[in-house]
Amino acid sequence: MKQYLLIFVCLFIGIGIAKSQENIKQNVSIMFYNVENLFDTKDDPHTNDNDFLPSSKRHWTNDKLEKKLKNIGKVIYSTGIEPPMIIGIAEIENEKVINQLITQTGLMKFHYKIIHKDSPDPRGIDVIMIYRSDLCSLIKYNYINVSNIGNNDLRTRDILYSIIKTNNNDTLHIFFNHWPSRIGGIKSEQKRIYVAKILRTKIDSVIHKNIRAKIIIMGDFNDEPDNISIIKYLNTIDDYKKLQWNQLINLSYEWLKDVSWKGTYKYKGKWSIFDQIIVSKAFFDDSNKKTKIKSAKIHFPSFILIKDTRNTGYAPFKTYNGINYLGGYSDHIPILLLLELN
Repeated sequence: MKQYLLIFVCLFIGIGIAKSQENIKQNVSIMFYNVENLFDTKDDPHTNDNDFLPSSKRHWTNDKLEKKLKNIGKVIYSTGIEPPMIIGIAEIENEKVINQLITQTGLMKFHYKIIHKDSPDPRGIDVIMIYRSDLCSLIKYNYINVSNIGNNDLRTRDILYSIIKTNNNDTLHIFFNHWPSRIGGIKSEQKRIYVAKILRTKIDSVIHKNIRAKIIIMGDFNDEPDNISIIKYLNTIDDYKKLQWNQLINLSYEWLKDVSWKGTYKYKGKWSIFDQIIVSKAFFDDSNKKTKIKSAKIHFPSFILIKDTRNTGYAPFKTYNGINYLGGYSDHIPILLLLELN
């Protein structure tokens, strides 16, 4: 009798442990960071990287490169107890420098894997992704070419599209972007609209296959949440209660309320929200709560800011101000999407 009682107790305890493990929630994050001109010190004859060589006016050396890598690693580490599950990074010259980032800083113990492809950008700067293989797995990826072959003015960064399987067996469709700059005024806006149309076409194809696809779009759009490229051509809104299945919600729209004193990029004393987080309706679908959005925020550790001596308040602590070396982090502030995996 005692033997049967012991077996029963063990089974009861085992079931309790199993149920408690089922209820464990895991918090993870996805980060995007435009790191401002992360170049190596070697001349690439196929790109215009002449501003970032030891012989250039900026005197870009291995010591400065190593300091910048440590700075970027410090920012990534400051996001939480553990660094993000996935990080999209813009303005990377090549895979070599990103490999240095994940093997020669404190990030090395997290065994990040790299997704990279050279883009058509004239300066050779790319959009890359690193991901932690202990927290997720890569199903597939491809780079979406958005350069207009018939328009020599539009040689820009590809959009990185990846499909990720998380540890809770959920699937995420992630798009990392770095859209054309604002140089050129109205003409440059047409370039961003062109890219937005291509991205929207790809999003529509994902939704057509699975209307409940969990889509995450992050990046430096060089436009703000209320600009036409984002609202009209990506079909975004700011209220999830009104969200239709073919629409996207821009979680960054809320940040506009604070733009008087902060944003993700500052130019001539004015903050802008160029770096944004946009998601699909599936995250707000009550039938699938495996992955929940906890928050979307601009990540502002104090050490990446510096007193804005020309204007008011603070500005991003940049690596360079023109050709003057400052030794800072980036001219952009990173953004962070916090998820709960059930």
